[in-house]
Amino acid sequence: MIRSGLLGRSILASRSPELHEKEAQALGLELRYELFDFSDRGWADEDLAAVLARMVAEGFSGFNVTYPFKQTVVPLLDALDESALAVGAVNTVAVTEGRLIGYNTDMAGFRGSFLDGLPGAGIDRVVQLGAGGAGAAVANALLSLGVRRLDLVDVDERRAARLRDDLAVRYPDAAVSVRHPGEVDTRDVDGIVNATPIGMNGKPGMPIAAALLQPSHWVADIIYFPPETELLRVAREKGCPAINGVGMVVGQAARAFEIITGHKADSLRMMQTLL
Repeated sequence: MIRSGLLGRSILASRSPELHEKEAQALGLELRYELFDFSDRGWADEDLAAVLARMVAEGFSGFNVTYPFKQTVVPLLDALDESALAVGAVNTVAVTEGRLIGYNTDMAGFRGSFLDGLPGAGIDRVVQLGAGGAGAAVANALLSLGVRRLDLVDVDERRAARLRDDLAVRYPDAAVSVRHPGEVDTRDVDGIVNATPIGMNGKPGMPIAAALLQPSHWVADIIYFPPETELLRVAREKGCPAINGVGMVVGQAARAFEIITGHKADSLRMMQTLL
């Protein structure tokens, strides 16, 4: 029996258990995927280290990590893969001989989803909402695609500034700026990306004022539950090309499945399962 799971908050609506377990079944593997919702179980963020130790002791092969632990889990791990080192955040952990090895599959997941869902989209200047763990992966993906100007918008300006400084080293030809949510300017922008949890189940609303969305913008929301957030609904009503987080979650999940189980997943089959 392969044991895997997901650590985070407000994740009871996650489709990850079905996604991973059905793919395992299709491959003839026996896998159990469990949700460790810190909010539902009444656990404090500070309990993260104890939960990791428990998972190692119980023989987990690995697990996924989501909001709000993608960065706070890093110092608790024994080693980081190159993908996690590049992004500075972890969304997948493999347990190998009792050692915790962190990976990041979000960057490749978003990159693939963007290329598939918004082909030919302008990428001269992009506004990104959110500079946390998922935001770090998305920002790296956007700049790797050739975005020339990236505005990072986050309520925690120090966190956004740290990400800006990291990106400046990795992408010296790009201009990355930090803005407070009250200072967002979308007049000369090609696209807008939501990398915050605002809009997901349990956190309703929009991360940006509706008036700032124009038909000339494309919009990407990395949230996949629900698949139609208020941001996407408003964007589509205004005529904006838009994608949700389904493509990203399938892309990152397929790679995470391979890391945890050692077996290559069929991403198309996983997409069909999710849909």
